[in-house]
Amino acid sequence: MSYKTIRARAEASFIEKKSEFIGYISPATTEEEAVGFINEIRAMHRKATHNCYAYILRNNNTARHSDDGEPGGTAGMPIFDVLSKNGITDAVCVVTRYFGGILLGTGGLVHAYSKGASLALSAAETVTMEIADSLKISCEYNMYGIVSSTLSQYGAVIRNTEYTDSVCVYADIKSETTDFIIEKLIDSCNGKVCTEILAHGYMEF
Repeated sequence: MSYKTIRARAEASFIEKKSEFIGYISPATTEEEAVGFINEIRAMHRKATHNCYAYILRNNNTARHSDDGEPGGTAGMPIFDVLSKNGITDAVCVVTRYFGGILLGTGGLVHAYSKGASLALSAAETVTMEIADSLKISCEYNMYGIVSSTLSQYGAVIRNTEYTDSVCVYADIKSETTDFIIEKLIDSCNGKVCTEILAHGYMEF
């Protein structure tokens, strides 16, 4: 089963009726990581009026959100909805607000916090994680072109290639296609290829 997350931290900001909103988003795989990121942003913005947040984790199907003093349902839940509706998990988002003196009203707050989260997410690079195998393929130089084209043809992601007395190709392959691709490599190279599964788990595609 695949899932979608973000590759690295990102941020974005905007002004809404003199209030400054800054959205931050980060990968997180545990609640400790999520809370640590929230506390880091709070420490950066001690003078902010609010630091509202939401996070969704695959670990124990954990989901949390906080309005941090804003009217109930106007901040944390809109941030959560942005993550949820975009299918993002293993991520935490904080939207910081510096009050500018003009009240936004309930609808205005929902819009602003949604926008803060959406802008942060748009600034981040999303990735799809698939259950996959990390494969090492060793072959002679004259077989390298066949190996490379076969891997590319069937959706493998080549991560690295080493050139010594032979060629070693390191590639990630979705587990559902691993056996098929190994068979294809052996057939295409007339058996003159060695394959080794180095790791199994969620990998980026």
